[in-house]
Amino acid sequence: MSAVYYLLVLTGTFVIMEGITWCTHRYVMHGFLWYLHKDHHQVQPGVFEKNDLFAFLFAIPSFLLIYFGTYDHIWWMQSIGFGIMAYGFAYFLVHDVIIHQRFKWFSRNNSTYVRAIRWAHKMHHKHLSKPNGESFGFLFVHKKYWDKVRRDKKLMAGKAKVDYAPEKETVNAE
Repeated sequence: MSAVYYLLVLTGTFVIMEGITWCTHRYVMHGFLWYLHKDHHQVQPGVFEKNDLFAFLFAIPSFLLIYFGTYDHIWWMQSIGFGIMAYGFAYFLVHDVIIHQRFKWFSRNNSTYVRAIRWAHKMHHKHLSKPNGESFGFLFVHKKYWDKVRRDKKLMAGKAKVDYAPEKETVNAE
């Protein structure tokens, strides 16, 4: 077994996890397990949410794949488990730390990616109920959110007036 194959499987798993997570978020979390996810959209006081249980549910296949892959010397199984774990860690950093700032580690990060993912997530959270959601992904942001952030950055960098926030005109009283 080559380290290159191991890393390819790990990386491929990481990328595929975005699609799996999108489907799980759309059809499970906003579907039959809305009961667990609802408090994430309708924030209640406290540190933890029922929604946090999903982290443990998603960790089970990762743990089992790593364990049995290691125990039975099945490299690809172990690699898939570590790919899921890497995605889970990235999800934690992006969603819990950067977007929701449950930990104040990167609170001043203002990169285009961070702004785009925050905007996409904001659009997801504007829906307080189960139906009519949008932006179910976590790490890969749809082009429309990138475009919006780039437009905003361009407008903020220039001195031009912004159409949606015109300056007040002064009226001369005669």
